[in-house]
Amino acid sequence: MTTRLTPATVFMLLLPPLLWASNAVVGRMVQGMVPPVMMNFVRWLVAFLVLLPLAGWVLRPGSPMWSAWRRFTLLGLLGIGVYNALQYLALKSSTPINVTLVGASMPVWMMAIGWLFFQARVSHRQILGAVLSIAGVLVVLSRGEWRQLLGLRLVAGDLLMIAATIAWSLYSWLLTLPGDAQKLRGDWSAFLMAQVAFGLAWSGLFAGGEWMVSDARIQWSWPLAAALLYVGIGPAIIALRCWGSGVQRVGPSIAAFFSNLTPLFAALLSSAFLGEPPRLYHAAAFALIVGGIVLSSRR
Repeated sequence: MTTRLTPATVFMLLLPPLLWASNAVVGRMVQGMVPPVMMNFVRWLVAFLVLLPLAGWVLRPGSPMWSAWRRFTLLGLLGIGVYNALQYLALKSSTPINVTLVGASMPVWMMAIGWLFFQARVSHRQILGAVLSIAGVLVVLSRGEWRQLLGLRLVAGDLLMIAATIAWSLYSWLLTLPGDAQKLRGDWSAFLMAQVAFGLAWSGLFAGGEWMVSDARIQWSWPLAAALLYVGIGPAIIALRCWGSGVQRVGPSIAAFFSNLTPLFAALLSSAFLGEPPRLYHAAAFALIVGGIVLSSRR
């Protein structure tokens, strides 16, 4: 591993936050065409079919996936079945800018869950950084009016995105635990396929529940098909592949700075495609969140 940022490495680390931001924008654009939980299921079905020629062997009896089925069941539930479904649900009542900014509080939840459940040490610098990040989230939730915090009423999307962020944080910590799941880490497609296989079962179960309790149905069209194909390949597979390669080259500490570009890209894409220009409070929230992350990650 080297800490030198070559142009190729910078590209690898810039592409994932751009794709993740576009995922939020596309999810907003197709509202009304497809139920949000069903969209999550179809997205990962596309990813599963794309991964099948690359890593279909992990589905065979005797592969390392089955010896670690409990771990992959949890990873599939939290990272694929819950996180993405909650994000698409959040976009029904919140904007892509707000969703990605609230999601940028991820390091705070990572630190809290690590301290509570995984015996991770927390420094004073990390606590101060967490305070800054939480302040940034409060700026988003109050829409830049601090007086509104006294009578703040969170929209459903904001709360759902907080829940999604907590789920992803727990998912990320589970990735670090040793066990049989580590046997697949040398093959990125196999490791992702094992998660998608179980996650697809969870997301299918949730989509079936949504189908039964809701009258919303898929309104098929070529734009919708293109959108589902895009989110199943770009933000799901390409982003994770580039992110893994970038982290291997420069390490997670440097890579983390790139992940926080997601809200900025979401603001630019929302302005271009949704007519939702970023506000001044979005810039203030972004500065607070990034400032908190930088402070907590310094040694």
